Amino acid sequence: MATYAVGDLQGCLEPLQCLLEQVAFDPARDRLWLVGDLVNRGPQSLETLRYLYSIRDSLTCVLGNHDLHLLAAWRNIERLKKSDTLREILEAPDCEELLQWLRQQKLMHYDETRNIAMVHAGIAPQWSLKKALKCAAEVEEALRDDNLLEPFLDGMYGNDPAKWDSDLKGVTRLRVITNYFTRMRFCTSEGKLDLKSKEGLDTAPPGYAPWFSHKERKTRDLKIIFGHWAALEGHCNEPGIFALDSGCVWGGSMTLLNVDSGARLTCNCDAHGHATPLSPEPLPTLAKR
Repeated sequence: MATYAVGDLQGCLEPLQCLLEQVAFDPARDRLWLVGDLVNRGPQSLETLRYLYSIRDSLTCVLGNHDLHLLAAWRNIERLKKSDTLREILEAPDCEELLQWLRQQKLMHYDETRNIAMVHAGIAPQWSLKKALKCAAEVEEALRDDNLLEPFLDGMYGNDPAKWDSDLKGVTRLRVITNYFTRMRFCTSEGKLDLKSKEGLDTAPPGYAPWFSHKERKTRDLKIIFGHWAALEGHCNEPGIFALDSGCVWGGSMTLLNVDSGARLTCNCDAHGHATPLSPEPLPTLAKR
């Protein structure tokens, strides 16, 4: 039995299948962790979602910003953008079944045995593990509750408030939690977000830094797997932090991590999100990070 984590799929099914073939992934035996952004931008969003649903008993997924955007468009199709590749899902005969499953997925996964968390974008530096799990559960509850779903999806868009405050209420509270887990790259040590900068580590605005680099971060003893930040190209030198978004949908690659051995495989992708030849990239084990 093996556990693998894979970076942002974004509707690129071929590279995922290429990677799973290389490790002889067996859904009856192995586990697959996904860091979110399962769909959108790539060429096979519907096929990707259908494939994941078919192996759902072997999956652990966290939701990314594109997945939440899909759910919002499901409830209000006017939210679709010209660059989205989501309409085929919304018009599919099995749309309801697929998206009812999607809304049940987590915002944060924590494996206590391994002391590893998985999120899409990151964990606010001022939050402890316990606090992060509690905040994630608030959004997960809203997604799963028929009475809360639409108010949350309607109100989740926006950059404000830029910083967590425990006194926040309602949709405003859920919005800032969602922004930390699904959109964060740069922030201050107190957790004030900059959601406009999207490039590499050296492009932080004055006073800001990558979320994982703050010395005051309360989860420094926790290993964290994340995606979202394609400009990192899957590289992060911070101990215990594992970046898996290597820009497949942008002509980069898709990355698979063996969660226990630390070994990586990358499947190169063309400009249209299709697979090209695979290359191995061994890394230190997680236990040594």
